[in-house]
Amino acid sequence: MIPPHKIDEIMNAARIDEVVGEFVNLKKSGSSMKGLSPWSDEKTPSFMVSPAKGIFKDFSSGKGGNVVTFLMEHEHFSYPEALRWLAQRYNIELEEEKPTPEMEEARSERESLYVINEFARDWFVNQMWEEEEGQTIALSYFKERGFNESIIKKFQLGYNPDSFQAFTDVAADKGYKDEYLFATGLVKQKNERKYDGYKGRVMFPIQNLSGRTIGFGGRTLQADKNIPKYINSPESSIYDKSSSLYGLYFAKGSIAKEDNCYLVEGYTDVLSFHQKHIENTVASSGTALTKEQVKLISRYTQNVTLVYDGDKAGIKASLRGIDLILEQGMHVKVIMLPDGHDPDSFSKEHDRIEVKEYLEEHARDFIAFKADLLMEEAKGDPIKTNDVIHAMVESIALIPDTILRSIYISECSRLMHVGEKALISELNKSLRKNHKQNNRFRGNENVPEAPIIENDFQQEQKFAEDTIEHQERDLLRLMINYHDKEFTMELPSDEVPEPEKYNVLEFILDEIEGDEIVFETEKFKQLFQEIGARYDEHGFNQNHFIQHSNEEMQRLFIDLMTFPYNLDNWERKEIYVDSEEKKLRRAVMEAIYAYKSKRVERMIKECQQMLKDAMELGGDVEEFLRKQIKLEEVKREINRVLGRTVLH
Repeated sequence: MIPPHKIDEIMNAARIDEVVGEFVNLKKSGSSMKGLSPWSDEKTPSFMVSPAKGIFKDFSSGKGGNVVTFLMEHEHFSYPEALRWLAQRYNIELEEEKPTPEMEEARSERESLYVINEFARDWFVNQMWEEEEGQTIALSYFKERGFNESIIKKFQLGYNPDSFQAFTDVAADKGYKDEYLFATGLVKQKNERKYDGYKGRVMFPIQNLSGRTIGFGGRTLQADKNIPKYINSPESSIYDKSSSLYGLYFAKGSIAKEDNCYLVEGYTDVLSFHQKHIENTVASSGTALTKEQVKLISRYTQNVTLVYDGDKAGIKASLRGIDLILEQGMHVKVIMLPDGHDPDSFSKEHDRIEVKEYLEEHARDFIAFKADLLMEEAKGDPIKTNDVIHAMVESIALIPDTILRSIYISECSRLMHVGEKALISELNKSLRKNHKQNNRFRGNENVPEAPIIENDFQQEQKFAEDTIEHQERDLLRLMINYHDKEFTMELPSDEVPEPEKYNVLEFILDEIEGDEIVFETEKFKQLFQEIGARYDEHGFNQNHFIQHSNEEMQRLFIDLMTFPYNLDNWERKEIYVDSEEKKLRRAVMEAIYAYKSKRVERMIKECQQMLKDAMELGGDVEEFLRKQIKLEEVKREINRVLGRTVLH
C-alpha cells in the first residue's frame, strides 16, 4: 500500500506533459499541447494535453484523465503500478507497507510476468559481468563485435549460462510460479523435466514504451546449423511481437527530435547505429513490418527511412512494409547499403560522420527506389513492365493525401515514361477497388465499426432533442472552467453605488439552488450536487474531481474541462475573436436563463395537457388557467432578460 501523503507527493511532482511526451509526440498548441491519438488510427491530431490543468483528453477515443489515468490506459498499469512508475520517474522514495501473502497472491498475471522478466534481465546481466563464464564467452563476444561497454549497459545485454537449468533453479529458489516462467519462455519443460529456455545464449531484453522488460531475444554462439540462431519470447499478455519495436524505448526521444525514424532489421543493427549516435533507430526484430508497428512510429514522427542491406531479393519481399507506411499517411524514404553490408557491419567499418553522411546522401524517395528495383527486374519485358506500373499505382493509391498522390503520379509518369492520363485512369481504378474492399470489410458483421469521432457540432445535434441535457452540461462546464473567475453585474447607477462582482461558480449555484431546481440528467445532477456540497465545506478543488475514485465522474469532469479547439493563435493572423472568458457575464446569464426558459416551457406544456384533461373530464379548470398565466408571465420575463443580455 502507498501512503496517502506519498500519493500527494507523486501527484505534485508529476508533470503530465513530460510523462505523456514519453509516449506521444506532443507539439505546442496555444496554452495546450496536441498530438496523434495513441488509441485511434488518425491523421489529424485530436489528442490534447493541458499542463496547466494537469489533464489529457483524447477527442478521438473519448478517453481522458490525469497523469495516472494516462498510464493506466496506455500501459495497462493498475493504479498502484502507475504510481510506482511515476515515483521512479521523479526519484520519489516509497515507504510501502510490506505486502501480505494474500496480496502477493492477488497480483495480476501481467505484473507477475513483468516481475519475472525484470528479475531474469538483471540475472542475465549479472551473469555476463560478474561470472567467469559470462565474461569469457558473452562479454568477449559483444566486445569482439565492436560494442563498447556503454552501449552494452544501456541496452542491458546479458547471458544465460550454458547449463541445463541454471536459471530454472534460481527462479525456483525465488519462488516464481511455473505457469509464469513457462509463459515467458524463460523456462521450458520436456518429459516433466524443466530446463532453461535460453541455455547458452546472449540475451537482448525487449522493452515496452515505458522501459519495462516484456520479452527477450536470445542468440546462440554455436555454429551448429541445427540450432536456431535466434529465439524470441512467446506471445503473452505483456508481449505482442507484432506490436513491439526493438529499441523504441531508447529511440523515441531522438525520433521526435529528428522527426525521422530509421527502421532496420535486427538487434545488432540497432546497437551499432545507437553507438554511432544515430539514436533514432528501431528494429522490427526480423519480422515483416506490421500496421501496429507503423502506428507506434507515427506517435513520434511521420517520416520513416527504411535501411536495407544489399540483398535485393530480401528487399523485394519486404516492399509490403512500404505500402503499410504509406497507408498510414506517412512519408517513406529508402536507403540501400553497399553490397555485402547490413547496418551493423557498415557502421563498424565507418566512423560516425561517414555513416551519417551516407544515410543523408543515399536516402531516396520510395517511388524512385521501387521503380528502379522493379524495372531492373522487368528488363524491358512489356508484360513485366506493365505489372511494375500497376504495382507502382497500387502503392500510390494507398496514400490518403490527394495532392501528394497527384505529385507521385507525375513523378511515376516521368520515371516510367507513361502518360499521366493513363496512370490517373489506373489510379482511379485502384481507388475504387480499395473503397469497395473497405466497404466490404466494414460490412462484415464480425468486424467492429470504427469509433465515431464527435465534434462540437455533432454533439449539438445529439443534444437537439433534449436541450435540457445540453444546457445542464453547459452550466456545469461554465462552473468548472471559470470557478475562480468573476464578472461584473451591470445594474442601473441609482440602484447601487458601483457595479457588484460575482464569482461564476457561486452565482450559478445560487441561481439553481435558490429556485430549488434539480438537474434532470442523472450524471449531471450527481456532479452538480457534489460540487455544491464540497464547495460549501472545502471550496472548489479541481484535483478532487480529476482524481475522483468514481471513474465515470472523473471522466465526465475532465470532458467538461477540455475543448477540442482553441483560438490562442488567431491574433497572429490578425483575426481578433473575443474568448468566452472575456464575455463571461453574457455567457453565464444566457446559460442560466436559457435553461430556466426551457424548464418553464416544459411546465407550460404539462399545464396545457392537464388543462385539456380537466376540460374533457368536466373538472375545475380555473387552477390550471391561473398556473398557466403565471408561467407565461415568468417566461416573458426570462425572455426579456435574455433579450437584454444578448443585446449587451
